[in-house]
Amino acid sequence: MERTILHVDMDAFYAAVEQRDHPEYRGRPVIVGADPRGGRGRGIVATCSYEARRFGVRSAQPISEAWRLCPGGVYLRPDMRKYSRVSGLVMGILSGFTDLVEPVSVDEAFLDVTGCRRLFGPGEVIARKLRERISRELDLTASVGVATNKFVAKVASDLDKPDGLVVVEPGREREFLAPLAIGRLWGIGPKTEARLKALGVGTVGQLAALGAGAAARLLGDHGERLWLLACGIDDRPVSAGTGCRSIGHEVTFERDTADRLRLRNTLLDLSEKVARRLRAEGVRARTVTLKFRRSDFTTSTRRRSLAEAVDTAEAVFPVALDLFEGLFRDGMEVRLLGVTASGLEPGGGQRELFPPAPARDRKLAEAADDIVRRFGARAITRGSLLGGKEGA
Repeated sequence: MERTILHVDMDAFYAAVEQRDHPEYRGRPVIVGADPRGGRGRGIVATCSYEARRFGVRSAQPISEAWRLCPGGVYLRPDMRKYSRVSGLVMGILSGFTDLVEPVSVDEAFLDVTGCRRLFGPGEVIARKLRERISRELDLTASVGVATNKFVAKVASDLDKPDGLVVVEPGREREFLAPLAIGRLWGIGPKTEARLKALGVGTVGQLAALGAGAAARLLGDHGERLWLLACGIDDRPVSAGTGCRSIGHEVTFERDTADRLRLRNTLLDLSEKVARRLRAEGVRARTVTLKFRRSDFTTSTRRRSLAEAVDTAEAVFPVALDLFEGLFRDGMEVRLLGVTASGLEPGGGQRELFPPAPARDRKLAEAADDIVRRFGARAITRGSLLGGKEGA
């Protein structure tokens, strides 16, 4: 049976909740992530309304930059308790259509409605019904992508925001993806994107046209999986109840440091801790997030979705390091680093499209886990961390 997968993404969620609860904010640029002092405060933009985006304000931007672009905006502190309550109501509405709901964060989720079509109708009808309920019951809007798999549904939900509905008919996945920028693919970071563009591969369709072998030669171990995604092929199941969890570690240095080697080793240590906990809980992660705080308390977060679920430091650390390199500059003093893994899936039962971590890395990791269980966390460490490891 052809699957029907929905990706539901709430529009500018935090800002939309504030505009709903404060009618005087409606139609105004709302920036969530700062105290009311605006540009005089520190921090980054958690999210912003679509009115603010017209001024060039974006998520993860420093508040000082947002203030420069939009000094007349409404600047608010995040109210995470309220957002979590509203998120619970959203997930409750989604669960009214299917038991197969996989939260990805507080404001987005995947649904597998394959088994519900006889009761509620085809995917597009279900999408319209749940959007209507969210609007009627919560006075909020959601954008929805409908497709035969998670990747294509996720891409579709982002193409017509806000309050959008994009349906990709079965068999047209590759045609739908072909004209999109190569950066839309999970696992393609800025550096890889720039390298591909330099080689004349600027769209998803151009990568698909290379063929599996050429993609593997060009992109290494993940090349074939990225090629499959470019062709619109993704057989990952919707995993109810697993997507919203996360596992993370962070460290605040006793003194701010600009030592690149020390920072790198700290990231490796944090990645090791995160990976060990992933294996201990029998799960793998599809998203790696870096938390980066400078000496002036400016905090940035960067995340990357991966082509396959991972649970070893050999897989987590390179991603965390690449995200770090995108933020760090020589001489920049760092106060805090953190690594978080999210989008968790059960560790067993992976299908062939997304195989487990390389056998060598896994065997080494499992052997290290056994030593830690028997003799404690200090019994084994990486040689590169000796003398330079930070506790977390």
